[in-house]
Amino acid sequence: MRFAHRLAASAKLGAVRAVSWMERFQVPLFLGALAGGAALGLAAPGLARPLAVLVDPAIALLLYATFLGVPFGELRAALTDTRFLVTVVLVNFVAVPLVVLGLSRAVVDDPVLLVGVAIVLLAPCVDYVIAFTGLAGGARERLLAATPLLMVLQLVLLPLFLRAVAGPGVSAVVGVAPFARAFVLFIALPLVAAVVTQLASRTRAGRRIEGASASAMVPLMVLVLGVVVASQVHDVGRELGWLVRVVPLFVAFATVMVAVGVAVGRAARLDTPARRAVVFTGVTRNSLVILPLALALPPGYELAPLVVVTQTLVELLVMVLLVRLMPLLLPVPDK
Repeated sequence: MRFAHRLAASAKLGAVRAVSWMERFQVPLFLGALAGGAALGLAAPGLARPLAVLVDPAIALLLYATFLGVPFGELRAALTDTRFLVTVVLVNFVAVPLVVLGLSRAVVDDPVLLVGVAIVLLAPCVDYVIAFTGLAGGARERLLAATPLLMVLQLVLLPLFLRAVAGPGVSAVVGVAPFARAFVLFIALPLVAAVVTQLASRTRAGRRIEGASASAMVPLMVLVLGVVVASQVHDVGRELGWLVRVVPLFVAFATVMVAVGVAVGRAARLDTPARRAVVFTGVTRNSLVILPLALALPPGYELAPLVVVTQTLVELLVMVLLVRLMPLLLPVPDK
């Protein structure tokens, strides 16, 4: 009996050390996931379709684990943080369209590139941005509270912004269904599951699930990064000569929006976690939700989805770097 207790204690200590090690080396692990996913996708392109099936459930699991770490008792206070919500809206629906309008002029001669760039950069992310914000010490609970507003506003405004940036022919084919599906799969279901788990945390089973989910944050992020890259990198590589024009635009967008987020957060006199959240919501785009919209574009725009995928690959690298750089860009003030 004593041996069994020692064995259980040893296993628990080993698990704690493993989690601590993963959290300490999360950035190298994320970079390794990107590299490993790229290597797998290029070496075995036949796996792309089966791996693509795993993308949505992997993101949903990641967000469940993310939401589980959010104290939902604080969400009411987050929803009343008008200054933060107004700042997020201004960054995503005033600053971003202006930046996209300027950057997209570099590909105005190619309608497919123009539409792909516009459709992916105009929509703010509502899924894994919350996980990355939490990893960077940002106010993920406040950003979580803002996600329904971000979803509704982009649903209403995206056709108008597309018309302004890419012309009137595109906005007519943008449907509601992909946004509704994404809201249910990536926000509603993981959120409800997390709330139920927290309510059940008084039981032994609930505590075990909550503890296991918290420990799984880094492995789940590694899984998401690896699967997304492995499922898409082959198609991107095949059209790389054509897609290379948009890579500098996506890098420039991220760079500009980091500066905008820092400046606007400071002007709004937000605290450091809220400023970090503002930076992440400005930089991160809704590429995984936008991809079905790109696939639904009319004939002649068949390659536009690859522009969206290219943005995803660039963005994932940027997110991994931002997790490391955020404490330097927006340090926590000394008390």
